[in-house]
Amino acid sequence: MSPIIRFDQVSVSVHEKMLLSDVSFDLFAGEKAVLCGKSGSGKSSVLRTLLGLHPLSRGMVYFQGEPLDPASILTIRNHTAYVGQEPILGAESVLEALLLPFGFKAHQGHKPKEDQIIEVLRRLHLPAGILHQESSRISGGEKQRIALARSLLLGKNLYLLDEVTSALDTASKQAVFDVFSDSSLTVLSVAHDPDWMARCDLVFELEEGRLTKRRGRSGKVSNMQDTDV
Repeated sequence: MSPIIRFDQVSVSVHEKMLLSDVSFDLFAGEKAVLCGKSGSGKSSVLRTLLGLHPLSRGMVYFQGEPLDPASILTIRNHTAYVGQEPILGAESVLEALLLPFGFKAHQGHKPKEDQIIEVLRRLHLPAGILHQESSRISGGEKQRIALARSLLLGKNLYLLDEVTSALDTASKQAVFDVFSDSSLTVLSVAHDPDWMARCDLVFELEEGRLTKRRGRSGKVSNMQDTDV
């Protein structure tokens, strides 16, 4: 089985600043991986590179075996849901925010029914009544979960998650953990949360744009300066 995502000695430089340097890793379908490290170490740059937002200076990114190019970038984006630490809901009410993507051509005809929406909210420990609240009046933790609910309703199978548990309490975090433990979902995330990291199959540690350590599928920690991915 081929990996769904492969970074092969990827380097990225923007405005003469090196963001990533010789980064290599594989992620297979259904796996959960987390990128960790200090601020500015290159974690979010990995996600942006996968989405085609940073040009490659060296190396290659593969998605489902195909090299990153204008055509495959569209494929990646069609299969991917990105949720950031401070998501923008983009609509006045929570219900309008959840339905916003279904007004676009790519998702027309797939508008979820009310019971589907309520079920996704329930899984994320959100009450049905939140649908009628103003987006500007909900908490940061609720906003994060609404953004996750929207991505789940879109039926994506690859999730790029950037610090999505940062504003959540213990019970809400557990709900998110339970949702993304689904073996049909592949997750590449950025997090400092030790609870999230403990639930991931792979932990990649970055430092100054370099992948320095990896905790693999067996739990073994590898120093990437001494071994190849």
